[in-house]
Amino acid sequence: MAVTTGCPVAHQGYEPFAQQDPFPAYARLREAEPVFRDERTGYWVISRYRDVRAVFGDWESFSSANAQRPVTPRAPAAQAVLDEGGFTAYSGLSARVPPDHTRIRKAAGAAFTPRRYKALESTIAGHVDALLDEMTAGPATGADFVEAFANHLPVLSILSLLGVDTEHRVDDFKQWSLSRSLMTWGNLTEQEQVPHARHLVDYWDACQELVAQAHATSPDSLVGDLVRAQETTPDNALTDHEIASVCYSLLFAGHETTTTLLGNAARMLLTHRDQWDRLVADPSLADGAIEEVLRTSPSIVAWRRLAIRDAEVAGTPIPEGAELLLLMGSANRDPEQFSDPDTFDITRTNAREHLAFGYGIHFCLGNKLAKLQSGIALREIARRLPGLRLAVAPDEVEFPDSISMRAPVAVPVSW
Repeated sequence: MAVTTGCPVAHQGYEPFAQQDPFPAYARLREAEPVFRDERTGYWVISRYRDVRAVFGDWESFSSANAQRPVTPRAPAAQAVLDEGGFTAYSGLSARVPPDHTRIRKAAGAAFTPRRYKALESTIAGHVDALLDEMTAGPATGADFVEAFANHLPVLSILSLLGVDTEHRVDDFKQWSLSRSLMTWGNLTEQEQVPHARHLVDYWDACQELVAQAHATSPDSLVGDLVRAQETTPDNALTDHEIASVCYSLLFAGHETTTTLLGNAARMLLTHRDQWDRLVADPSLADGAIEEVLRTSPSIVAWRRLAIRDAEVAGTPIPEGAELLLLMGSANRDPEQFSDPDTFDITRTNAREHLAFGYGIHFCLGNKLAKLQSGIALREIARRLPGLRLAVAPDEVEFPDSISMRAPVAVPVSW
């Protein structure tokens, strides 16, 4: 395959930050330019399923070291805020490489026990009921599903997992997660970065405070488990800084991406009314519906890798030092992997083969938690609100610019 570095028809209309409807451009890329260097961003863009999966699977050639690096360089004023605030947070797992990644994932994975998930089920169900009660209370017959429900459930769930009092600071953690997303994958001006940098300092302080509290009180929580492991399994234990970094990552990944998953689930199911009616008639289809939402409308549509040696992707030479952008949102609609890929079908038998959670050693550690709470939510919403409808035309749901995240701003619904 010839190396494509120019700009043929603006690379099939692909715009790296535009998320309103990137899928037609993805389809053209898969057909005409499945591997090309985008001179606007400097990334080598990979769009076919087999190629994205292969890069994810080859961590010895393609490192995750750049996964959390800000897309837009940090402005001096913002960096000064971070430095003065003692901000030293680092990725929990997604930007780590072996052997650190292997050690930290093993330790963190040991804390995600079946008992821990089982204990969360009733807590999540209680949050779902309370949020639906609040959303449907009073004379109103409509709401923004993102603001009323999706923006709250994941942060309540992840704070419960980590042992944070959900009566306090929920709004803080939501704002901090938003700031982290914008500071990492957004395209902020220098002036816009400064307040978000202050939020990151507060966010990191709170994560370190969680670890300190766990040392003092030994709570029955994931953080408590990780702290206790320092004494019970010292050879496989994490440092306090690493535990705080795991919190820093989980509080973001466990909230922001699942909020987006829930919003996209409502939007996709209510847009495809026949699929919503199938779910209402048979709530056991909820798990399959979640997989199909992840396939057709994932929270993260693109992720980054760094070539740490000369390599090839689909016959195209990739030089050492090159940065790659893997379009999972495109791979998940590749007709070579999924028949009739643009059709939304909650009974699709191979929907679970999507790459929304990545692949290989960096496969998302929190995928079970995201699916657990989304499944509980969908089944209960279908039971309580079978007549739920999208209150705007599907193309009126807006998605802000981001190189990686595809999150609806609002999903207006009525009942």
